[in-house]
Amino acid sequence: MSARRTTGTAMAEALAANGADLAFGIPGTHNLELYRGMAASGIRHVVTRHEQGAGYAADGYARVTGRPGLVVTTSGPGLMNAMAAMGTAYADSVPLLVLSPGVPTGLERADYGWLHEMKDQRAAADAAVARSVRPGTPAQAVDAVHETFARWAAERPRPVHIEVPLDVLEAPWDGEVPGPWRAPHPPAPSRAAVTEALGLLSRAAAPVIVAGGGALGAAAPLRAVAEALGAPVVTTTAGKGVLDEDHPLAVGPFPGFAAARGLMEDADVLLVVGSELGDAELPERLAPRGAVIRIDLDPAQLHKNLRAALPVHADAREALTALAAGLAGPAGTERAAEGERRAAGTRAGCLEQAAEQGGRWREVQDALRAELPGDVVVVGDSSQVSYLGTAPFWPFSAPRRYLAPVGYSTLGYALPAAIGARLAEPARPVVALLGDGAFMFSAQELVTGAELGLPLPVMILDNHGFGEIRQNMLDRDIAPYAVDLARPDFAALAQAMGCHGVRVTDAAGAAKQAAAALTAARPTVIIWEVGS
Repeated sequence: MSARRTTGTAMAEALAANGADLAFGIPGTHNLELYRGMAASGIRHVVTRHEQGAGYAADGYARVTGRPGLVVTTSGPGLMNAMAAMGTAYADSVPLLVLSPGVPTGLERADYGWLHEMKDQRAAADAAVARSVRPGTPAQAVDAVHETFARWAAERPRPVHIEVPLDVLEAPWDGEVPGPWRAPHPPAPSRAAVTEALGLLSRAAAPVIVAGGGALGAAAPLRAVAEALGAPVVTTTAGKGVLDEDHPLAVGPFPGFAAARGLMEDADVLLVVGSELGDAELPERLAPRGAVIRIDLDPAQLHKNLRAALPVHADAREALTALAAGLAGPAGTERAAEGERRAAGTRAGCLEQAAEQGGRWREVQDALRAELPGDVVVVGDSSQVSYLGTAPFWPFSAPRRYLAPVGYSTLGYALPAAIGARLAEPARPVVALLGDGAFMFSAQELVTGAELGLPLPVMILDNHGFGEIRQNMLDRDIAPYAVDLARPDFAALAQAMGCHGVRVTDAAGAAKQAAAALTAARPTVIIWEVGS
């Protein structure tokens, strides 16, 4: 093929130089130059069947690895199709780089009738990402790639969109592509902040730790601090597994549950690490009686939803490592036992409440845990089986093992995100676990999984529609309306898309089929009709 080099070629080389090795997307009329140098740069590309699926697959890749996911769309409808995934990544602090072309220079807001034209595509994208940039020259386009990766090293990891004007994208590129920018070190806490925090924590009689998604990279120092203080650890769903959930100080992902709320509000020092304490899991704001220490990479979060007595702007790993070094090692026997007693009592209370809210979803979690490998990654959706089932009832020993759309709470996440997770770590088993309503939002990605030959169990708990919304209507004394859905023959649909499709009648059968699916040469859709 032609040896022609363009801005698109240079951008592909810049992406590879920054460690990008896998992209998800769909080629289109306007983004072809982004593909010119992709294969030669060593970047594998996976074609999804919808740009929303590309975004969710990249999200799954990013959540499992901790590395940025890469999405390539065409302009206009292609980019807009990816917006739900961009919003999901923004809400849950997932680093995605979304690349798209834009109208040629000088045609911004021109209403010219250009193919795929929007009044202001960049502004639309900007509503769902940390920032959307439109470089004006080839050099600026390459710099935009380098800047994005460099800033992720020291900023809250959120999606970024780069819109390259078509004339810039297609412009010839001569010479070498500049190498990556040197990334800054993550912010460390000030000595004064560490000293003050150590003073508060060392004097605390009943400390509690809350760990969110911002603590995912700090599992070891988090455990050290918890053990030094004898402090129970409550996680958010995003932080699930950052402390082994079988650890005696682990409460679990229950910040909105009554028992955990009581524990947090009764603490004489509440240490919050990497969590926005948002409405999705804490619809009512906390009112703790003690001092609040908040550690966050994002300075805008340090007083949001809960004012901090001591705000610490720092990377969670840096801050917790400093605190662990300043504490006197594991707590004494009596203090440790008291912390473990508080954690166990709180955990029991939360599990009791979880059983009242969603006990019907526990059986399948227990059955799957018994049959699947211990290092399995479970990918959920905005489905009851996920947030009422997997989140409370499936304990994980490490972070990045449970993926779900928490803040944006989108439907259609599980299947494409599971594909991304499976590609990210081919040796690690992955299972998608979702409801029938969520499945239909991204069912077309079964073809993607089949094309890739992925051994992926996709378990559908079929409750005949939008079960949560049906219940919400009943709770408001509204007769259920528009929530009971006609469904296809899911097994036949799976087979038509090149996958296996099987029906089961109980949790044990579902789990055995899921285990068998991990050795298949294509996805297996497992349908268990559980009723409304």
